[in-house]
Amino acid sequence: MLASYDVAVVFGGVSNEHEVSVITGTMTCNVLKKAGKSVLPIYITRAGEMLAGDGLCEISAYAKGAPSDFLSACVKRGGVAFFNAKGKYKGGAAVGCALNCCHGGVGEGGAVAGLFALNDIPFASAGLFESAAFIDKYYTKLVLQSLGVKVAKYAYSRDITGAIACARELKYPVIVKPCKLGSSIGIEKAESEKELYAALETAFSLDDGVIIEEFLSPRREFNCAAYFYGGEVVVSRVEEVFTSGALLSYDDKYSGGGRRVFPAEITDEQSDFIRGTTERVYRALNMRGAVRFDYIMRGDEIFVSEINTVPGSLSQYLLSESFASFGNVLLSLIKQAHVDFNAQKGKLKVRTGILDNIPSNACKLK
Repeated sequence: MLASYDVAVVFGGVSNEHEVSVITGTMTCNVLKKAGKSVLPIYITRAGEMLAGDGLCEISAYAKGAPSDFLSACVKRGGVAFFNAKGKYKGGAAVGCALNCCHGGVGEGGAVAGLFALNDIPFASAGLFESAAFIDKYYTKLVLQSLGVKVAKYAYSRDITGAIACARELKYPVIVKPCKLGSSIGIEKAESEKELYAALETAFSLDDGVIIEEFLSPRREFNCAAYFYGGEVVVSRVEEVFTSGALLSYDDKYSGGGRRVFPAEITDEQSDFIRGTTERVYRALNMRGAVRFDYIMRGDEIFVSEINTVPGSLSQYLLSESFASFGNVLLSLIKQAHVDFNAQKGKLKVRTGILDNIPSNACKLK
């Protein structure tokens, strides 16, 4: 008899944020299990191989590097197929829904969303468009500007020479950001052209595109998360994050180097603006999944900095007061995924009949 799981949780991946993704993924697996769901963890190794098995829910499985002794997995229509180390088929499982916990890389950038869409499995995370658009900081700027949302002045380039020329239009200091990396990896502040060149060398060693952005100062940084359920965009309260240096670093985010105040100590008007902008953008793009919006405030001006379609811990700390209550958030995402899936399944699929009248040799090469 074919095994069946309520939800597959996908995490890991070929990304600089691999380790953080493992933390998010295992946490999500265990929250869902506690909420009464049967969970299939699917771990993507640093080399891109998919592994599956109940033991992958345990963070201890990753203590000594990549886990072993788990079956290889392949997503197929309606579920997952399993294979042993020799490639022999070892059975399969039906999957009712999938949830993406891959941070960064193509995993966050639309590949996981597309994989499950192609295989007719409801998806409880951000869809193809928002995943592909917001993994890239340049495309993020373009989308936000088209919606009339304020962003910092910036330049975009795919080579160092062009980047330096573009940066001359901005005043120092500037921030250099690899376009498609998250968790503050490769982001540096430059006070001069010499520092800019060094920062660009680092950025281009990590990515093929770079954003050079004005350094907003004095600055305060805020986060706000949202998800969609039952026709409503549910928006979190606003948090303020504090850095240990000039910029929010990887250590600030994940190793205790920074601190946060939640809810943020700002005026009601400022809070309403941030929460309202979050809802407006989320709804305008018909987004799905738990998404975090990052903001920078300079004086009375508030800018959207980034949008994270697979935020750390899926923004559990913003959207719920405990892991138990976060289970209800995840259950809402799953229910909404089924609603959206069933609505789309009900749409007509047009068959034009064009192939019926094509000569048998029409597509052959002479």
